[in-house]
Parts: sequence; C-alpha cells; structure tokens
Amino acid sequence: MQVLVIGAGVIGLAVARGAACKGHEVIVAEAAGNIGTGISSRNSEVIHGGMYYATGTLRGRHCVRGRRMLYEFCAAHGVPHRKCGKLVVATNDAELEKIRTIQKQGRINEVEGLEMLGGNAARALEPELSCVGALHSPETGIIDGHAYMLALRGDLEDRGGAIAFNTPVAGATRKNRRWLVSFGGREAGQFAFDAIVNCAGLGAQSVARSIPDYPETQVPRLMLAKGNYFTFTGKTPFKRLIYPTPIVGGLGVHVTLDMAGRMRFGPDVEWVERENYDVDPKRATAFYERIRTYWPGLPHGSLSPDYSGIRPKLSGPNEPQGDFLIDTPARHGLPGLVQMFGIESPGLTASLSLAEAVAGYLES
Repeated sequence: MQVLVIGAGVIGLAVARGAACKGHEVIVAEAAGNIGTGISSRNSEVIHGGMYYATGTLRGRHCVRGRRMLYEFCAAHGVPHRKCGKLVVATNDAELEKIRTIQKQGRINEVEGLEMLGGNAARALEPELSCVGALHSPETGIIDGHAYMLALRGDLEDRGGAIAFNTPVAGATRKNRRWLVSFGGREAGQFAFDAIVNCAGLGAQSVARSIPDYPETQVPRLMLAKGNYFTFTGKTPFKRLIYPTPIVGGLGVHVTLDMAGRMRFGPDVEWVERENYDVDPKRATAFYERIRTYWPGLPHGSLSPDYSGIRPKLSGPNEPQGDFLIDTPARHGLPGLVQMFGIESPGLTASLSLAEAVAGYLES
C-alpha cells in the first residue's frame, strides 16, 4: 500500500515509521524545511506517566502503553532520556484530595509505582519543597525530543520511506479507489496514494477542509492554548520534575528539567486567536506567585522568558478536557483516510502507541 503521511512532527514521523515497519511504501509531506518544526519543537520533552487521563480515553490508553514502548525504543536506539520521576505536590488539604483522586485514576490506568507521600517524605526527596503531601510517579521521565524524531526518521528511511520537505498539501480527492493528492511548493503536482494519514498538528483542520469528500461537519473546531516557559538562572535545586495540582486547560506551571540538567518552568495557559510565540515578560509575575506556593525559595529576578508552544486543543476555556480525536474510515466512511485532531500532550509519550493504532486502521 502506498501511504501519504501529512506532517513530519513527532506524530507524523511515528505514524510513518509504523506504516513502513508494516511493509507499506510511505511518503511524508512536510510543509516546512525540516522535521519537527511545529508543536514537536515547543513542548516540555516530558515522558508522562499517564495518571491524569479519564478511563476509556485515547489519552489514557495510548499514554501508558506509549510510555512503555517509548522507553524500550529509546534504549534500543540510543535516544537520550532519563527516568527521573516526578512529584505532584499539594500545598493544602483541598489539593491533597485532588492528588489522591489522580492516584486513584492512575491505578485504574495501570500506571506503575504511584505512591502517596506525606510532606516530610516528599521533602526528604526534594528538600526545597513546601507541601503537605505529594504523589510520586517514578515512571515519569524526560527525553531529547529532537534525537527521538531523528531516530524515527532513520527507521523510516531504512525501510524505504522518504520525507518531501517544503511540500504543502493543497487538497485531495477520491478517484478510481485511490486518493489523488495535490501538492504545492517547488515540486507542485498531483500524485496518487492508497491511503492518507493527516498528522498536520495545528494545520490538521485546514488539511481536512481541503478534502472535498470529507464532510465539513466532521472537522472539529481548533482552539489555540499557548503555553509559555520561563528559564531559571541559578543552580537547579530539584532532581525530579515537580508538578502542582492540575488547572483547567493544563497541568499547571511545573518544574521541567532537560537532558543537560537545566531547569525551566511552564507551561501556563494563555488562550490566543492566532499563532504567536513571543513570551511576554510580564507573565513572570504570575509564575513567581504560583511557583512560590511549592518552592518558597525561588529567588526574585531568577526567571527569564524562554519559549512558548501552542496546543491544538479541541476544547475551550472552562470546558472539560477534550480527548484525542482519530477519525477513521469506520467513522467517516472514506476508505484509506485517517484524520488526527487535537494531538497535544501527552502526544509525544503516546506517539508509538498511536502509530500502532493507525497502522491497524490502514489495514482494516
């Protein structure tokens, strides 16, 4: 089967590799000039445990399975990563009840090793913390996201797949039991494929609307939730990731470490109308206030604007968290077309499991 994957971010590359591993001929069409230039270059590079997500959701199922697959993949391919663990901290009794609920959900999701700690036990692990209790997730980790994408690309190309850069998709129509796809860019033209997988991230809805056979009513709305990060200038006091209790729209301003040991804080949630990646230094005021609830020792003047990313959400402000949406032929009735919408966090963690599922949809 000749398969076109649209988008060379972490999801597109994982799906393309998965299809190539199944013996399909795979081409990835990427509008930009390199891999991972969109959402995949602007996330926290966390390997998530999987305890937050509701029973029966795609997030819950694919995060836990994907995490296990990802650790195995990293070990086999030499991708830099570290299972550092994390603490979800509670600073009052109400938050303590929330993290107990998270632990309960994590056990339902079959997340390994979750343990409730009292304030003293949490501070024994991380002395700088101020909390009345914490949930310890030893399976949470960090990863070099770009190295991971390079490894996915290597596997894809080793199996005969290829990536066409600077090649935006202009549209696709169903003709003679195949998909005739129109491409823009320097190599503009039309080519036929047996199947299409839309992994365009922030552009997924736009791609879907360029397919006349796909019902307009099937295209979900796109809500843009910007997440800002601030970097910490000073000696890193934590060995683990530190998360507050979750907020509406995200997991709260948390401590994130990278593979070099540097520490940053974020993301917050800023609802925006269009893509804009500038970080407003004034947002640091709210960062200091939130961080000092669990790290009172945060020095004044130690935060500097770093970078931001935009989550392609399917739910808006003050609405329940939307799940991933994978629209398959069984749902929309068009053979050989898989549309992936709203693949935000924990998309990187879930990527290999999602790719496995998509490969199954292509063969069904």
